[in-house]
Amino acid sequence: MTSGSNTFLIDTNILVYAHDPRDHDKQGRALAVLNNLFERELAVLSVQCLSEFFSVVTRRLPEAMTADEAATQVERLIRACRVLDITPQVVQEGCRGVVQHRLSLWDSLIWAVARLNQVPFVLTEDAEDGRTLESVRFLNPFSADFDMAMIGA
Repeated sequence: MTSGSNTFLIDTNILVYAHDPRDHDKQGRALAVLNNLFERELAVLSVQCLSEFFSVVTRRLPEAMTADEAATQVERLIRACRVLDITPQVVQEGCRGVVQHRLSLWDSLIWAVARLNQVPFVLTEDAEDGRTLESVRFLNPFSADFDMAMIGA
């Protein structure tokens, strides 16, 4: 897998939109972004995002996946991406992110995983688009300003 300056940590909401047909525009954009990242081996996931994905698609979608279907999707994601662990250091850094940057704990853990693993970009709609915290930049792939060329599209 590729690492370094071109990798993108994918937040849970991007993964969920790819499987949620309620908003066709967001679903199409999520699928396009994910496919480009997977093809170029630029996608990175946190174990937190995998577990959140499983929970959301089995319980919160109007046409929820079965646990078996969701587990199959999680397995596919694991094969397609480098998956980063939540370690004690990530939790400590996440706590620092809450205190110093006023992030929610869950958003701060995603930031901490990216920062400690030198992943420069987090794709999410849950943060201010373009905001950079220390070495990590948050990008909203649903924003009209999002440049698909960043991921080689």
